[in-house]
Amino acid sequence: MAHAYRFGMEEEFFLADARTRGSPRARLRAFHAAVKARLDTAEREQLQCQIEVASPPTADIGEARAHLAEQRRSLSEIGAERGILPFAAGTHPVARWRDQSATDKARYHDIMTDLRIVGQRNLVCGLHVHVEVPDPDARIDLMGRLLPFLPVLLALSTSSPFWQGERTGMAGYRTRAYAELPRTGLPELFADPADYARYVDVMTRSGAIPDATFLWWQLRPSLKYPTLELRVADSCTRLDDALCIASLFRCLVRRVVRDRTLNAKMTAASRGFIRENLWRAERDGVQAKLIDEAREQAVPMAECVETLLADTAEDADALACTEACAHARIIAAEGSSADRQIAVFSAARKRGAREREALSAVVDHLAQETALGKTAAGTGDAVGATRAPSRRR
Repeated sequence: MAHAYRFGMEEEFFLADARTRGSPRARLRAFHAAVKARLDTAEREQLQCQIEVASPPTADIGEARAHLAEQRRSLSEIGAERGILPFAAGTHPVARWRDQSATDKARYHDIMTDLRIVGQRNLVCGLHVHVEVPDPDARIDLMGRLLPFLPVLLALSTSSPFWQGERTGMAGYRTRAYAELPRTGLPELFADPADYARYVDVMTRSGAIPDATFLWWQLRPSLKYPTLELRVADSCTRLDDALCIASLFRCLVRRVVRDRTLNAKMTAASRGFIRENLWRAERDGVQAKLIDEAREQAVPMAECVETLLADTAEDADALACTEACAHARIIAAEGSSADRQIAVFSAARKRGAREREALSAVVDHLAQETALGKTAAGTGDAVGATRAPSRRR
């Protein structure tokens, strides 16, 4: 078990106009040019109102933290100079999909041509985590055995309670919106690497996809790297939350590598329970109760987190990320970004703000918290006061 399980993170951010809080209609070209000159890992995303940054492969959680914190600070500084607010969330609280423009890049033009209105509506941002595995040929087996853990990771990351200027009543609407695209959601239960290879071969030969990067599952083997890529998580507003998700996933990969019997007998029913748990995580976030297949009962998120931390304690110790993993307890107890967003919105409404003004307050909160990498000053009490009843509408 000396393998380092190096990991890399990709964080997608929205860009908001500092005056309107909607999608910027100007200054984007200058913003992207300034970012390109300053940040070598920043990339344009499918829509012009999005941008992505990434951390280089590393086995050191501190190195990843330092790199991503600097990226966030730089984006915030560049945005402040140009009237743009970068922020991390699964959905944009106020932006409308009809107002968006695609980035001028051949791949994105091809995607839009293929997906049509579904591609135009893809106004979402996620956190992607790559973890390097000892044996790349084992990734298909590992992928299947990791699926039961996805709902917990999604619940901890939820940051998309608003969509198109509306409260959704959900904590994580992003994955529900993203499900409009083909080849999303859970991967199939492939029998072995040959079964997966045949699937990709037929899909490409038939013209369904150009290559395996067009399989947009919530967990997939990378085509370019010897990694498994986690794609289920919302973009995390707080950096601590993102690093927690990445660390937990890294530990889980090591856990299933060292125990080949863990989740080794997945069935169609098992996959059905996972789908139900994903729905519960989308709807209720850290307030969800997830079905435990072995115990045949629903379990509160706090208990799910404690079980996960106990099962991966050896792995967290070996990978020197125990503290980052333990942050999951804080998220489960205090709420995810979705809870904080709803708390800010509710507090603004109670002060007499109109709905659009309250949504603007949410955008401001997201931008501040993204830049700080932690909870923005003054929001903690509001979260605790309004969290429990926040999602029913």
